[in-house]
Amino acid sequence: MNPQQLSGLLVPLVFVVIFYFLLIRPQQKREKALKNMRESLKVGNEVVTIGGIVGKIIKINEESVTVEIGADKTKIVFEKWGIAKVKP
Repeated sequence: MNPQQLSGLLVPLVFVVIFYFLLIRPQQKREKALKNMRESLKVGNEVVTIGGIVGKIIKINEESVTVEIGADKTKIVFEKWGIAKVKP
């Protein structure tokens, strides 16, 4: 291979590496952290849903959680993927 061919392959390879470290890897870390948070949900946790509803978990199933919201203690069932974060 001559130097021009080598530099022609090197530039796209550098872009792929930069793309991986700036976009793909951070997204994978965020997804892993979100998955771990959803797997560690417990009864009594105060959570925020992806729709912005704040409430307390009163029941957890395999794929869903029951959240109690408001002063009148309304119960709503959400899929686990609908939980955005756990409030401290």
